[in-house]
Amino acid sequence: TLDVEFVVVRGPRIVVERIDIEGNTTTLDRVVRNRFTTVEGDPFNPREIRAAAERIRALGYFSNVDVQAREGSNPDNVIVDVNVEERGTGSFSFGGTYALGSGFGVSAGFTETNFLGRGQFLDIKFAGGLDVRDYSITFAEPNLFGRDLRLGFKAFYNETTWQNGLFNTRQGGIEPSLDFPLSETGRFRVSTDFGIATIENYTGNSATMLAEQARGWQYGVGAGLGYSFDSRRTGLESDTFYSASINAGVGGIGSDNRYAQGSFKANITTTAISDSITLSATVEGGAIKTLTGPGTRILDRYMMSPDSVLGFAPQGMGPRDLAAADDDALGGNFYGAARLEAKFPIGLPEEYGITGGVFVNAGSVWGLDASPGVDDAMHLRASGGAAIYWDTPIGPLRFSYAVPFMKEAYDVEQRFGLSVSTGF
Repeated sequence: TLDVEFVVVRGPRIVVERIDIEGNTTTLDRVVRNRFTTVEGDPFNPREIRAAAERIRALGYFSNVDVQAREGSNPDNVIVDVNVEERGTGSFSFGGTYALGSGFGVSAGFTETNFLGRGQFLDIKFAGGLDVRDYSITFAEPNLFGRDLRLGFKAFYNETTWQNGLFNTRQGGIEPSLDFPLSETGRFRVSTDFGIATIENYTGNSATMLAEQARGWQYGVGAGLGYSFDSRRTGLESDTFYSASINAGVGGIGSDNRYAQGSFKANITTTAISDSITLSATVEGGAIKTLTGPGTRILDRYMMSPDSVLGFAPQGMGPRDLAAADDDALGGNFYGAARLEAKFPIGLPEEYGITGGVFVNAGSVWGLDASPGVDDAMHLRASGGAAIYWDTPIGPLRFSYAVPFMKEAYDVEQRFGLSVSTGF
């Protein structure tokens, strides 16, 4: 027989003397220090130091992060050295789209994820064309009171000319929010909002739209809760990542129609064949339900985004008033969409930065509160197509072409898409 004895001996108590941060010419020290749960004077915990390094990498502000511990002013102390290399965190973007029947549109934006080196988020966007002018600004402070509390604020205003000048809408609103972690990868969000909206200058003869315009300006307050999950928040590199979000709330308090609303979105992205092919699957959906009042208006209902199901124009699918002279698109109280995408090399030298992609999309918009004679049933639409991606000197460019292969006779197509962005 063999006896094995383990002897556990208490070692010296080692504490963190200080945390030194180097290489951050723009980013403030406190932005990096907030990723540590250890502070000067705490017992030295190598596992926590490694975890802090991963959280610093997950910020996305640095191209390289190196965290090492060395002996301090005496053997019972250690100094944690953090060496980082900063990278660009801001981007200017501009893009264009072409829709059959509505022509070209343009968009421009500025996004900075490390505003003034404080770790704050700033996003300013403008989209305009013949029929829309959309302005928005979003700001977020990720470490309110020095804690992992994210305070956000969004304001927006848009003017839209719908369906070849059939009517105009104006909308504006503000939305403050606060979110905090429930786990390393999950966060919980609470928000409130105030919004105003009106429908003007309707020239058609849809009974539904005439009734909705007659309700004039509406002012309402809402509140909501949300949860989001993202496996990338750990900062660990992986060939596969998952993300999901779910939101629910009430709105229209103070207006003539109060409602409850919910939405969800989930994505999985992975690589295959020696990481040369990127595969992605996304599902999303939403629902709005009137609690009291005459029902939702077109401004409240869902219009499928052209990015959610490629190949269809804005207001290109969903319930329509076919009894009206202009076949008015009405939107729906429910929507759902699914997308499968693959991105891969197309045989050109890697230094050209040109790759290809294919995709299949499907979805639908359906359901109205009260519109006699309107077909608001769930009719599935689907499309497929290809895209070319090019990493140009001014930023990544994407050109896509989508062909709907399941649609209704009254749907409006948008087959071409073009976008380009640039970073700094």
